[in-house]
Amino acid sequence: MDIRFFTEVANDLGESPVWDARRGWLWWVDIRHNRVMAADASGRVQREWTFASAVGSIGLAQHGLVAAFTDHFALIDAQGAVRPLVFPPIGSGAIRFNDGKVDRQGRFLSGTMQHGGQEQPLATVWRLDGSGNAAQVETGLKLSNSICFSPCGRWLYLSDTLEGVIRRYPYDPETGALGAREDFFDCTAIGAPDGATVDTEGRLWVALVTTQRIGCISAQGRLLRSIDVPVPYPSCPAFGGQDMATLYVTTIADSGHKLKSDHPDAGRMLAITGLDARGIAEAIHVPDNHT
Repeated sequence: MDIRFFTEVANDLGESPVWDARRGWLWWVDIRHNRVMAADASGRVQREWTFASAVGSIGLAQHGLVAAFTDHFALIDAQGAVRPLVFPPIGSGAIRFNDGKVDRQGRFLSGTMQHGGQEQPLATVWRLDGSGNAAQVETGLKLSNSICFSPCGRWLYLSDTLEGVIRRYPYDPETGALGAREDFFDCTAIGAPDGATVDTEGRLWVALVTTQRIGCISAQGRLLRSIDVPVPYPSCPAFGGQDMATLYVTTIADSGHKLKSDHPDAGRMLAITGLDARGIAEAIHVPDNHT
């Protein structure tokens, strides 16, 4: 196994890495700076866009990206122009949209995070379909994270970082409806779960943000390995590269809340190879009108 830095960029709040095989680029966001960036496989930055509000998560779209901004879903075209789609009623308790992924059929799911200090869990998860309609699919969270899908697309993974448990839900590929929640893996002994992805074997790779590790969990819910990384606060992993065998990991230098580091490489992205694992190409969100 080899761990190296990817790009010279140091993010404050790096999140939502997505490999774009069409271009051979890795996209990601720096939430605190309202920024979306892309770099090629060598780490050279190819795009850098700054917007009027924070971008919590992104996915691939037909002509660019689909994004969860602070309080709405939007499309971002290849030149960085934004077309708002829908402003879901996420409620006054939510700070903003946070983690998100495109499902195997091209719908985009993203969850919110709530203001600190609130006792009641007010964060929610929303699903954006190709018609630009948003539907609430889960409630009762404080900080939604770890959204990803099994290789077959019939299971949704989701965590509340503050709860420390990765959940699993049956997921209907035709409708996007969720079945009953199952507690899949309790992370409290190994670190708080942040972003996650799956590989071709159905293993879940999760950023353990508070303990500077990446965890690999079997499809049966057993911890297979724990990987120490050289910088604090790993936030989200994504497989990419030409053979989908590189695990890219965003990290945090200053979340603006509780996570802050003076490590000289804090916020830099990592590229991990030699894991004997390959990722699955992300699906593309295609609007019904194909515009």
